[in-house]
Amino acid sequence: MATTEIKKPIARKDMSKLRWTFLEMKRNKTAYMMIAPYFLIFATFTIVPVVLSVLLSFTSFNLLEFPVWVGLDNYLRLLFDDDIFFLTVQNTLLFAAITGPASYLLAFLVAWFINELSPRMRAAVTLIFYAPTISGTVFMVFAIIFAGDAYGIVNGFLLNHHLIDSPILFTQNPDWLVPLVIMVALWSSLGAGFLAFIAGLQGVDRSLYEAGAVDGVKNRWQELWYITLPTMRPMLMFGAILAITGSFGFGGVVTALVGGISVNYSAHTIMHHLEDFGGQRMELGYASAIAVILFFMMIGANVLVQKMLSKLGR
Repeated sequence: MATTEIKKPIARKDMSKLRWTFLEMKRNKTAYMMIAPYFLIFATFTIVPVVLSVLLSFTSFNLLEFPVWVGLDNYLRLLFDDDIFFLTVQNTLLFAAITGPASYLLAFLVAWFINELSPRMRAAVTLIFYAPTISGTVFMVFAIIFAGDAYGIVNGFLLNHHLIDSPILFTQNPDWLVPLVIMVALWSSLGAGFLAFIAGLQGVDRSLYEAGAVDGVKNRWQELWYITLPTMRPMLMFGAILAITGSFGFGGVVTALVGGISVNYSAHTIMHHLEDFGGQRMELGYASAIAVILFFMMIGANVLVQKMLSKLGR
């Protein structure tokens, strides 16, 4: 009977790191061939655009002429000449600070609740919560509910009960617009991260709870902190990345509700500023500088969250 020979890792010893890496790749060439298609797609649509964006951020580029190298001019313009940019940073950080943690916690709590249901009920409730996210009807529903005329559900209710004299322009009033877009963002946050949390909760080994009871775990909260959360840490990290990405890319919610620049720039985010210069003014070098700053803001937030999640259960 034929046996498969298991190749042992190559001892590094006195060889250089480059040669050792080459020999390890050669030893595992089958695995690298398997991941090659994904790597090519990832490099083409993620790594290359990021690198090109960084390079273009040091140029003046209008998409019609060849880029002209301007050095740090775009970044200096952002920091010293663009007052709207600082307003967009302020709005983006505000939205990220509210919707990021809130959507993350909301997705986990809903997943934890659904995990306690029976299998059939779990599948039905998961579909109810997740369907609006993939169907794209969330924005349309909220646009109808908060329409700025008597046909809007909220305005119609308030007018019929004589609580207001005239319809409230929810999307034209900064005092109403910001809470509205935050609420819509939270409602639409039950996406892939929500499903990852359910998968993580389902994958926890039940014997760990029995062992925890023997070691002194007395209630569900201690089970959650010392067993559940550390076990599903990869899913928590995945959900955190999605929450951070969604919170910093907040512009889509505002655009869907307002349709453009919000009144007094009250909900104007970095994404809107990026779309303005990149899609309307065709100043792609300047837009790339905005994108690079947003990219590093997201990287910093991801690193911070990773350090926080690494302490779970300690």
